[in-house]
Amino acid sequence: MTQEFFDVVIVGAGLSGIGAAWHLQDKCPDKSYLILEGREAVGGTWDLFRYPGIRSDSDMYTLGYNFRPWKEGKAIADGPSILQYIRETASEADIDRNIRHQHRVTSAKWSSEDAAWTVAAQNTVTEEISTIRCNFLLMCCGYYNYEQGYLPEFKGHDRFRGETVHPQHWPEGYAYNGKQVVIIGSGATAVTLVPEMAKKAEHVVMLQRSPTYMATGPDTDWKARLLQWLLPEKTAYAITRWKNIQFQRWIYWQSQTAPQRIRKKLSKMARKELGKGVDFDKHFVPHYDPWDQRLCLVPNGDFFHAIRDGRASVVTDSITEFTENGIRLESGQELEADIIVTATGLDLCVLGDVQISVDDQPVDIAATFSYKSMMFSDVPNLVSTFGYINASWTLKADLTAEFSCRLLNHMTATGMRQCTPRLRDCDRDMAGKNWIDGFSSGYIQRKSHLLPKQGDQPPWVNTQNYVLDKKTIGKGALEDGFLQFTNPAR
Repeated sequence: MTQEFFDVVIVGAGLSGIGAAWHLQDKCPDKSYLILEGREAVGGTWDLFRYPGIRSDSDMYTLGYNFRPWKEGKAIADGPSILQYIRETASEADIDRNIRHQHRVTSAKWSSEDAAWTVAAQNTVTEEISTIRCNFLLMCCGYYNYEQGYLPEFKGHDRFRGETVHPQHWPEGYAYNGKQVVIIGSGATAVTLVPEMAKKAEHVVMLQRSPTYMATGPDTDWKARLLQWLLPEKTAYAITRWKNIQFQRWIYWQSQTAPQRIRKKLSKMARKELGKGVDFDKHFVPHYDPWDQRLCLVPNGDFFHAIRDGRASVVTDSITEFTENGIRLESGQELEADIIVTATGLDLCVLGDVQISVDDQPVDIAATFSYKSMMFSDVPNLVSTFGYINASWTLKADLTAEFSCRLLNHMTATGMRQCTPRLRDCDRDMAGKNWIDGFSSGYIQRKSHLLPKQGDQPPWVNTQNYVLDKKTIGKGALEDGFLQFTNPAR
């Protein structure tokens, strides 16, 4: 039986995978490709997460694709609208026909002799393993474990007589009307859940160990709407996208260079929304600088209004144990609850936990250096998509997909079947640094030892700078002395 072969295999049919397929069809129309998706539907994160009020934490003019304007009224969109946007993109470009659902990739083995990857995928229904060969592998499988979220070991967890739910596994039609709810966590998920659950619950408590920076603003970009009315669709989208990119950069740069100024602005904004009657310093003044962790977006101030109106409250303390009726805190206070929501974060994984080997040698990704934050030293023909932590994910996803297309076309033009990032002899003693530096969010810190290293000089630096990456990734020379093109076509 002849084994299937594709020029490119894309792992994942979420926001990144569908975008990568679109760019591939547009810029490399001669390349055959297949998308392997472990779940039964397109959409990735936006199909998986179904908790109340789920929404983007970035504006859709930058979280949307660079090739497909966001047309909806709200810039901060709800999850179902984003899912529809992804699915429409796949359908309109006829990408759907190239997706093989319920095929979870478990391993990928590179052979230099054949200039090919052999990808093993398990059918999630029959558990049958199939293998597919390809010349190039695009890893678009996200950055966290889809099977389970992160859950700390809470003492007495089994004693609680109420219900416990993690946002990553929200039951369909889950009822919480008239219930006492405690939400553990203070990140984007918790800040989204509080105002939404407070509409129906008797009361909602957000229990946090420490405060988080929150920024409020309208969920509709009226300047963008005006531009849409005045200008052609693509022109208006491009202008709005660039405007918002520059604003994101300015906020991040100010947070790095003048953190006290941004701290004061955010505090002033929150104080105004909350009004009096709240212990602001205890519950809303973080112990770190802005953008040491990602800012939480509060569209239209909905979280603050739920607190101000008494439908929700914030408790800042540490958990001692779960009890039969709720949670006992270090202060001695006990929070009673019918439902405990563990909004405790994601479980980060690297390359979807796919086992990678090159010429029969297992690859430890943590031992590699990251080339332009997309490829790995001594690993051929593999590009991985990982978005920005300080800007919209899709900005980096689009750049990564466009780079992959340039690389594929260059290999075709030069007749080479293999492209491998390699350290030069003079780089061998380069000090390895954390791949994401100066970012203290728990999901990164817990698994930072699994991530690749970055160096102290290009192209081994993970810049987290879209404008710089647009030059170096988008237009930088491919024959740069670091990418080694070998293995000529026979």
